[in-house]
Amino acid sequence: MDMLVSTDWLAGEIDAPDLAVLDASLHLPSANRDAHAEFTAEHLPGSRFLDLAGLHDPASALPGKVPDGPRVARCLGDRGIGPQTRIVLYDASDLRSACRAWVLLDLAGLANIAVLDGGQAKWRAEGRALESGIPDIAQVDRPPTSVRVTAIRDKAAMLGNLDTHAEQVVDARDTGRFTGSVEDTVHGLPGGHIPGARHLFFRDLFSDDGTFRDADGLRALFAKANLDLDRPIVATCGSGVTASVVLFAARLLGATRTALYDGSWSEWGADPQTPKETGEPR
Repeated sequence: MDMLVSTDWLAGEIDAPDLAVLDASLHLPSANRDAHAEFTAEHLPGSRFLDLAGLHDPASALPGKVPDGPRVARCLGDRGIGPQTRIVLYDASDLRSACRAWVLLDLAGLANIAVLDGGQAKWRAEGRALESGIPDIAQVDRPPTSVRVTAIRDKAAMLGNLDTHAEQVVDARDTGRFTGSVEDTVHGLPGGHIPGARHLFFRDLFSDDGTFRDADGLRALFAKANLDLDRPIVATCGSGVTASVVLFAARLLGATRTALYDGSWSEWGADPQTPKETGEPR
């Protein structure tokens, strides 16, 4: 199974007994949307609600920190997903949050995981069947896994990279928050970015129909952002969600040395001791 699958492909596979489809929708508080309520009202046939908002490290004061392996295993087991099950993730979110779920499961060592290209919006636009209600799911025991911490960066690592420049840093937020021309109202912080970071707004990675741009289009965007896919890339954003979209796109293009700055601007921007830059990338 490819890491990005089409609605046509999923329509042909959706009833396969070894396939689980998960709604990974996540919304900003300002959107005033209830992901679970929307799932209950309308979802892809046979799909299950992931509750991506709850899949994080509860011990951290930062939003959405990567959960440990046992928590991921419990989450999937509670949804009846065994170790051999293929997983397709989709969302109905402006954040393209299925990519966040993909990154979390990839970090936890799962294989055979994919994102539905175009998400629920494309599925609905094509007139395909949708269901309502809460599915009845039999839980399964799933062995714990471990998170690949080598693909996660903390503040100390990001500070060290300011000296070594060993890894390229890319910020997935919009231009205003990146340059500091507007406040980061999502996290209640001034705008700006980590010194030396490149800028690639996550929404630019998509075509008008909500699907990812083709490989040539994606490569052109990475090149325009002055990012070398053959060198290590660390993605950041506000809290690690839309950074995951950029990481997913990089992986689509064959990049192998990618990492997530877990704390992102919600950590970096809130620390008065960390250096910040404003304006366009240098």
